[in-house]
Order: sequence, then structure tokens, then C-alpha cells
Amino acid sequence: MFIKKTTKTVNNKKYYNYLLLESVSTDKGPRHKVICSLGNLKEFIDTANLLETARKVEKVLSGLTLFESDPLVDFIVDKAQINTNDKNAEKPTKSTLSNTESVNDEPEFAVIDTKSIKLDNACEGGSIHVAHQMWKHLELDSILGMSGLDNKAIALTEVLTINRLVEPLSEHAVKDWAKRTAIYDIFGGDLPPINDTALYRNLDKLYPHRKEIEHNLAEVEKKLFNLDQTIYLYDLTSTYFEGTSLLNSKAKRGYSRDHRNDCKQVVVGLVLNKDGFPVAHEIFDGNRSDTTTVNDILNRLDERTNGQKGLTVVVDRGMASRENLKSIVNHKNQYNYIVASRQPEREQHLAYFEDTGDWQDIERSSSISNPCQKKSRVLIKQVEKDDELHILCVSDGRIQKDKAIRETKEQKFIEDLKKLEKSIVGGSLTSNDKIYEKIGRLKERYPRVAKYYFINFDTNTRLLTWQENKELKDAGCQA
Repeated sequence: MFIKKTTKTVNNKKYYNYLLLESVSTDKGPRHKVICSLGNLKEFIDTANLLETARKVEKVLSGLTLFESDPLVDFIVDKAQINTNDKNAEKPTKSTLSNTESVNDEPEFAVIDTKSIKLDNACEGGSIHVAHQMWKHLELDSILGMSGLDNKAIALTEVLTINRLVEPLSEHAVKDWAKRTAIYDIFGGDLPPINDTALYRNLDKLYPHRKEIEHNLAEVEKKLFNLDQTIYLYDLTSTYFEGTSLLNSKAKRGYSRDHRNDCKQVVVGLVLNKDGFPVAHEIFDGNRSDTTTVNDILNRLDERTNGQKGLTVVVDRGMASRENLKSIVNHKNQYNYIVASRQPEREQHLAYFEDTGDWQDIERSSSISNPCQKKSRVLIKQVEKDDELHILCVSDGRIQKDKAIRETKEQKFIEDLKKLEKSIVGGSLTSNDKIYEKIGRLKERYPRVAKYYFINFDTNTRLLTWQENKELKDAGCQA
């Protein structure tokens, strides 16, 4: 439903009227249906939020919710109900009158005057209830109990978990959040006092037991959701600290994904199964390099999968060094791996891309998150090289994405070349060594596009020129 303002001019004077409308589907498409006329609303219009008012009116008319009394909402609801009753009224007949008079049974419903109802201490309950039921289905009370946690620790852990699902906040803010929700009603008298000190100390109790908690939870999820246990995805992130973190031995300065090199951080490694469920995690020193974490995480995966052999590990190209790939294959459980190759390695396959034979056409279905998304097609080719199976892919989406990135970089590259040329012609840059140094830095800054250009500086004429290598560019853009 929505409220629409209409204007009518009579004798050069404007008159305003508001209509309560709803959208309805017809054979000719969506149309607006007038529910009732509201007049000029001059008593309310100065302070009214018509969009919010229409939403409240729709809720009251549907009987789904009640809220604190609003004069404008009450006025519109009365108008809508009177108009609806007038339209639905039927002239009584003798038979209906006699039948009505002869019925002495008590009515099966009661009329409630919504204006007389007041709402106090409204709180969020639906999402809390769903999260609480999910907690039970995952048998987390039993899992935490087996790890040695008492009932108080289990309850506080559930409160933290539900908060992270519903409205993620700091431990300090959880106390006020709990007061705004139905979490005390759902737990009844079993919920201990919630404060930041209790929550912080509870986290300290959980961390030493993370291995058995993760293992037992993964086993329950596997049975409950019939999860695929053959493919695992591993990636890293980091989280930084504002303070000095003197008591945290892992907090160190390193490569910050949050662009906060001024803060100490820790690196977090996470393993997910094919269905996106967490299986294991590990916290590394903040200055730990990505490539050095693979062996540690493989050992964690051994523990979570009971040493199952022949599983497949998916890592990104940042961890795809030759040493790491060998470690995955030579690990005691003989893991397989899937990895996106780095750009120099992709260029080694240019000859295979130019060969038009042996390509398979695959249609990719729309994603779960966007089922209306148009299906796309991908061409793939399998190439065996050095005891590895390489899957070459060509897709319209990837081609367009790479083209857009390349064109943006190329535009900036040309602009910087023109700036360098202007500096040389203007005389602000006279040293040949400095000019060649500038050219070298441009090639380092734009490696994806600089390789497709011949750049030349003539020391005699003092001219900087560049020319596109079209043949190399056309071949490289197909990969």
C-alpha cells in the first residue's frame, strides 16, 4: 500500500487530496486500486511520514502486528474499514434476519478495539528463536559439555553466537543488545548475568578447546546436512588491534588487508568444505607470510577429517608456490589440489588457446544468490603437463572483465607516458639516466599493458616515442 497526493485547480485555487492505494495484478499488468480517499490531511500532513504511515496501515489492516498508537494511522484505518464495509454490505433478506434472530450461540470470535491496546517493552524475538532452535539441532550444548564447559559457559557462548548471527556487536555492547531482544524470555531463568567481563572470560575458556569443538561440530553438520567431505577451500584474512597488544604474542605488524600497517594484527586461516561450512581455523602471527601457512593448515585438516586420504584442497594463487603444491601432494594423506595459475604460467599456454580444437562447451547455471542471472557458457580444454592436469577456460564474462581492467590500466599507462614526454620536452627532466629510470618504473607499475608496447627514447632528438605491438597484444588478450 502507499499514499498518493492529488491536486485539482478550481478558479486558480489548488485543492489537495490524498488517496490510499494498493498495487494489484490484472490481465493487463499491474494497476493501482483506490482503497479510500483521505481528504487533504491538513491536520497531519506537516509531521507525517507518508511512506512509513502506509506501511503501518497495511500491517494493521492485515492484522499482523500492533504498535504504539498513531493518530494518522488510526484515522486512515478507520477510513479504509468504513469504505470496505460499505462496499461489502449486502441488503438483509427475511431469511437471513430470521436465521440471525434464531441463533443464540456464543460468537466464535471477539472484537478487540486496537485503539485501547498499548505496547510496552517491544523486543525482537523471531530471529532469536530461530537461532536458538538451530543451536539445539547442532547439539552444541552437548558438544561444549564434552569439552568441559559448565552450563554458565555454554549459555554465554550461545548468547555470543546468536548475537554474531543476528546483529554482530562487540562484547561490551552485547549486554544492551540482549535487553532489546527476547533472549531472556527464551532462556527463561537459565541465563546467567550478561556483562562484558563475563563474556571476555568465557572466550578465554573456549579457545583452548577449539580443536575438539570444531571436530565434533563438523561431524554433526556432516550428518545433519549430508555435506560433501571431499573438497576443502583454504584462505586467509587478517584482523588488526587498535592498542599495543603487549600481552598478545601473535600480534605483530605485517601485510594488512585492512590497509592498517600502523596497527598490530594477527592472520586468520580458515578451511571451508565444498558447501561453505567451516571445518578448521588457525591463528598465525601477524607477520606470517601466506605461503608459509599451508603445512600447518594441512595438519589441522588431518585432525578434522580423521586422516582421510585423497581429499582435494583448493588454494588461491597467492599460496600456489611450487613448494606448497609439492607439500600438498607429498603430504602423508596424499592430498590433491586445485589452484588458479598465475599470470606468467597462463601465458605459457598461449599456443593451446590459439588451437581451436578439443574445446568443450559448458553451460553454467545461474547462481543460488541470483537465480534470475542469465546463464553463461564456458569453453574448456584439458592439457596434461608435468604430471598436472591444466584446465584452460575461456568465458565471455572473464574476457570482458579482463578487457575492462586492461583498458583502464592502459589508459593510465598512456597518460603517464605523456606526462613523462611533457617533462622531457619542457626541460624539467634532462638526465638520460633519470629518463630511462622513469621508463623502467612505468613498466614495473603497469606490467599487464607495458609488455604490449615498444617504448623508445632518442638521446639525440630528445624524443620519447611508443608504439603498440598489436600482434602480441591480440595473442595475449585471448588467454
